[in-house]
Amino acid sequence: MLETDLKTRAFVLRRTNYGETDRILNLLTPEGKISCLAKGVRKEKSKLAGGIELFTLSNVVVHRSQKSDLGLLTSAKMEIFYDQILKDLSSLELASNILKEINRISEHVDSPEFFDILKQSLEGLNNNLSPKLVETWFNFNLARARGEQINLLTDTDGEKLQEDLRYAWDSTDMALKKLENGNVGKNEIKIMRLMLISSLDFVSRIKGLSNSLDIIEYISRSVL
Repeated sequence: MLETDLKTRAFVLRRTNYGETDRILNLLTPEGKISCLAKGVRKEKSKLAGGIELFTLSNVVVHRSQKSDLGLLTSAKMEIFYDQILKDLSSLELASNILKEINRISEHVDSPEFFDILKQSLEGLNNNLSPKLVETWFNFNLARARGEQINLLTDTDGEKLQEDLRYAWDSTDMALKKLENGNVGKNEIKIMRLMLISSLDFVSRIKGLSNSLDIIEYISRSVL
């Protein structure tokens, strides 16, 4: 039977205790999500333990065989520990939810973009970006990566969005509909478009972002 070693970078999405000293891990890598067994990792002197902490980017080696869908973790060395996340309750709660959401969605849809979306989100929280901003950017980009169509070009009538008109978000059509006193205007549309094509760091430096973030956050929650 063919056996290979996968050497890659990974985030731990989920850890499940197995037996007396082992753990089963769900890892997110640039190659996709993989599951593996970390033997003896709950022992006090385990060499693997430091590399499988949550909110840690590690360099790992996973031994894989056609005999089983479950790989064997043979090496895990911490590259980056996003420790600042642990110092803020809102950031910690959001980071935990992000791991759970990616773990859940990747059971049904696998995208090479998930790894970078998670990395940027954890980096943003670790650098003290607003959890509201990180969550909004994460929601838009995760939806895009999983194939959700977010229409920011035409309204619900199929007409091109106009700078001088106001809109409201229609979560059923996943598009904006014309509304005279709507809470979405040209600034919100511009920022949402940038969120879908730009890094989180770039978006965080957009002037006037805070004035539009509440409504954009609301829209982002409806796209997942």
